Amino acid sequence: MDSRTRRTPVGAPDARPAGDDGPALVPLRHRSAASAAVLVLHGGRADSLAPSRPWHVAALRMRPVARAVATAVPDDEVFLGRVRYRHRGWNGSRADPVRDARRALAELTRLVGEVPVILVGHSMGGRTALRVADAPQVRGVVALAPWCPEGEPVAQLRDRKVIVLHGDRDRVTDPRASVAFVRRARDAGSDAGVLLVKAGDHAMLRRYGTWHRATGAAVAELLTPGGPAGPADGLLATALSAPAGGVL
Repeated sequence: MDSRTRRTPVGAPDARPAGDDGPALVPLRHRSAASAAVLVLHGGRADSLAPSRPWHVAALRMRPVARAVATAVPDDEVFLGRVRYRHRGWNGSRADPVRDARRALAELTRLVGEVPVILVGHSMGGRTALRVADAPQVRGVVALAPWCPEGEPVAQLRDRKVIVLHGDRDRVTDPRASVAFVRRARDAGSDAGVLLVKAGDHAMLRRYGTWHRATGAAVAELLTPGGPAGPADGLLATALSAPAGGVL
């Protein structure tokens, strides 16, 4: 391994307490010369100004997802990191995780320069990733059981690649809302598709292997030069082929 590559155990706790104005970007795999980047965004709550901590369940839930991405994309030149929230909640018009995600993207640019970025977000993190997809370096989003309330904006997804994975037994966020969101995103000019995980739940515990493999494959596909238009049997192609969503 190149000595310039720095690895932090995927999902390792932050050294700095959460909830302050410290860095929003937590590197998990970092090489001084990066060709692309993947940022992971965990879930949270609708409303809470309490500090977000790395040992909260929402953050812990994304550790195996980050490991799956690292396995699917082993290239050390692909930076892997996660977004560190100051607060646990979305908090209405404050949209706190959106602010943190934008800070993380700015910090990433200062760290590795302008490289294409793929965002992977779960639940509130999925909503956040979809919101900040208008950042110029973002090429695509993998949204896992995203929180997509009625009226959620889609214009920012124009010319972006979006793959949504949602469990069909999710009782926290509505898979039907994801299907409706993807349809609107397509109308707005996004290459967006949704795949329903049969018997999948919100926590991604049921059929966790399918969740992890699909997420890793989706990220690898979105990072492929020329985009995911290549493989006819790729995840995005499968998701785009069914108006109501494909099934895993």
